[in-house]
Amino acid sequence: MAQKKLFQPYDLGPLHLSNRTVMAPLTRSRATSDGVPKDIHVEYYRQRVGAGLIISEATNITVEGRGYAWTPGIFSDEQVTAWKKVTDAVHEEGGKIVLQLWHVGRISHPDLQPGGQAPVAPSAVKPEGKAFTEAGFKDHETPRALEEAELPRVVADYVKATRNARAAGFDGVEVHSANGYLLDQFLRDGTNTRTDRYGGSIENRMRFPLEVLDAVIAAWDKEHVGVRISPVTVMGGSSESDQQTLFNAYVEELNKRKPLYLHVIEGQTGGDRDKDGFDYRALRERFDGPYMGNNGYDAKLAIEQVESGEVDLACFGKLFISNPDLVTRLEIGAPLNDWNKDTFYGGDEKGYTDYPSLTAEERARYAQAA
Repeated sequence: MAQKKLFQPYDLGPLHLSNRTVMAPLTRSRATSDGVPKDIHVEYYRQRVGAGLIISEATNITVEGRGYAWTPGIFSDEQVTAWKKVTDAVHEEGGKIVLQLWHVGRISHPDLQPGGQAPVAPSAVKPEGKAFTEAGFKDHETPRALEEAELPRVVADYVKATRNARAAGFDGVEVHSANGYLLDQFLRDGTNTRTDRYGGSIENRMRFPLEVLDAVIAAWDKEHVGVRISPVTVMGGSSESDQQTLFNAYVEELNKRKPLYLHVIEGQTGGDRDKDGFDYRALRERFDGPYMGNNGYDAKLAIEQVESGEVDLACFGKLFISNPDLVTRLEIGAPLNDWNKDTFYGGDEKGYTDYPSLTAEERARYAQAA
């Protein structure tokens, strides 16, 4: 039986991937209070090198960009040194890993901000819900609207983070422009009520995210920079009056810049893939480069989507949490470990590096039966 395309090698720009599966960026909240990855991060990522590509957990580009307790950063020398241990381990096992650049914008809390300041955002629109702080969950507070004169400073934070990621040995970076965080907040008219050249029309609302992307590409190059979007996933009550028109236009602009890939969350993250009846094929048609699909993928859907050409790469999230050898299990039809939601965020090795991989005998048995 011919090997399915999902499990065949794939050249993603300059990166030669062993297969077309991708480990999604997964926030696990296990770094130090200063955002430094630990030795357990090294083991966690090393265990999952069976993925064709690993996208790191969302990583703060600056203290101001932090929105959750114990998440890692890429803005200090200590963080860079710690991440270098992770990338070395992944590369020693033949894997590829890119770092996701993250600024949460308004989805934060003063407890997580430098000097207890208010979180920053495009506009002073208070999010719904609660922030995850070291003292527990606390109600979000109204953010401070960024002044236009401050925006170059934020762009510079992305540039520094990109250079730090390169110094840490990552194979590229992913600009996080999704899930209701800072760049997505600029895009949406529910969170961007500005009246300057960064607000109002779709063209204006796209301006800042595109300035960030242009700066990140200039700091590395287009062959090492991917972009993540989530047309219908909202967080903290963010909204957009015309999602299809906005994201069609945004992808057209992204396509002009020829990034390494377009990473699309199809539907509501962790939920309905058909939410709002959004036409993802319209995005696919507007993007000439590699298209990565994410949300609700299992072996059947991933194989179908890759074989049909609907996606070039299939991204898996929670399945990689509980199955470090996920790709092997999918290919030979072995049963999957169940995940433990109670250990998703925070803690130690439990629910992080202690999920079992198949033994050699188990692999042989399931492969023979496949």
